[in-house]
Amino acid sequence: MKHRSLGLWLPVFFAATAPAAAHHSFAAEYDRDKPIMLTGRVTRLEWTNPHARLYIEVKDESGALVTWDFELGPPNGLMRQGWTRNSLRAGQTVTVNGFLSKDEPHVANARSVFLPDGRQVFTGSSFDTTTEPAVAK
Repeated sequence: MKHRSLGLWLPVFFAATAPAAAHHSFAAEYDRDKPIMLTGRVTRLEWTNPHARLYIEVKDESGALVTWDFELGPPNGLMRQGWTRNSLRAGQTVTVNGFLSKDEPHVANARSVFLPDGRQVFTGSSFDTTTEPAVAK
């Protein structure tokens, strides 16, 4: 009986002592005073927890392609916004509205995405929604 109960508690022990991935607030990672709006070609959509990620290629001032990494909300939150893991495909052109990272180049938190058909979908951003987003031009 003792061996059986030990086998039941070992997974609990390891789960409790394993290092947890840190989850930071919007303000810790992104700058609400630095809105950004970029149009580019989707390279991939990672449908993972705790945050999905969208990668797009954008031409910089010199014409070179730069890959931007946008943090989205969690997949469950995105599904409540009408997203699926197939909402975006590689090669589609989208416009992403968001806020720059405080310390990482070419990283931002996405607030909304303008799809190829013109629809705007929200990303479940952790941003305080009392501030107006940048306007698409």
